[in-house]
Amino acid sequence: MADDILLDVRDLRVSFGPVRAVDGVSLAISRGPFGIALVGESGSGKTTVGRAILRLVPASGGTIAFEGQDVLGLRGPRLRDYRRAAQIVFQDADNSLDPRMRIGATIGEVLIAHGLAGRAAVGDRVAALLSEAALDPALASRYPHQLSGGQRQRIAIARVLAVSPRLLVLDEPTSALDVTAQARILALVRRLRDQRQLAYLLITHNLAIIPGLCEQTVVLYLGRVAESGPTGELLARPAHPYTLSCSTWAGSPSPGPPASCWPGPRTRTRWRCAPPCPRSRRPRAGPGSSCPVTPRTPPRRRPAARSTPAARWPSTSAARRCRPCRPWPPGGRRPVTAPARSCPACGRPGHPPS
Repeated sequence: MADDILLDVRDLRVSFGPVRAVDGVSLAISRGPFGIALVGESGSGKTTVGRAILRLVPASGGTIAFEGQDVLGLRGPRLRDYRRAAQIVFQDADNSLDPRMRIGATIGEVLIAHGLAGRAAVGDRVAALLSEAALDPALASRYPHQLSGGQRQRIAIARVLAVSPRLLVLDEPTSALDVTAQARILALVRRLRDQRQLAYLLITHNLAIIPGLCEQTVVLYLGRVAESGPTGELLARPAHPYTLSCSTWAGSPSPGPPASCWPGPRTRTRWRCAPPCPRSRRPRAGPGSSCPVTPRTPPRRRPAARSTPAARWPSTSAARRCRPCRPWPPGGRRPVTAPARSCPACGRPGHPPS
């Protein structure tokens, strides 16, 4: 089983000054064709994980092994070989393509830099790569601004395919595209996966595009792994409330109710929350602490519904300063409960005088 692992990431940590963007992320990518999805909201550390795997940002700790080699210790020609074997497709193709270079020169530069084709054979090789990416070879003479968003993203995919990589990091390749262009890009990824036996890490915030592309899914929250497991099982019955909320955002079909986040036998990895997880308690940092998603998840037991007394503010003297449209008093003072009474200025019950 260990021989099938192409990339093994264990306890990866990335810090930017006092901010820990990635905190103990572990995942394994098998040899292709294989896909693993890294899911989470904006700011959860998904892109940082992908860039740390490719040595584009420095890692603060942990290990990254590619075919048994320590990636963090690679130098010189060995690092160059690794970067040829592992490529990234950035989220914004506009910023990854040089606006002053034609498409043919952009792709041909990669072939010449890695010694994969002579200058005489670059044109034919570029045309073949464009055709493989479902593009007209005549686009080689155009500039990036003359292409649509979907075409630019396929140009970026054709460029990374020029070096015949074994691992791809797809950093939200469809987030800036319309629905039609998204479908074409995902169909292209699915076809290239089978034709080139590719393994890839698909970074996305949309769980709806994962089925059919990824066998495994890792859910990330605040730089930590909230849950991981087979895609079908994870989407059908999330083991963590945060995964359920991600499924709701994506509009995935009727996910099952989340399992308890208290310790117990589970077939998938998820946070071990210290019971109880009260909504009112501020989450603590460090191992064995309360679940970091506690403030965003519903309480385990909801209190019975009961009537709430009307709000009263201490300042009631100056009736002429009453402003019915102001829901809170100046200074942000919290209301105190008291029986409802009318405003001395307008006679309307329940709204505060200033």
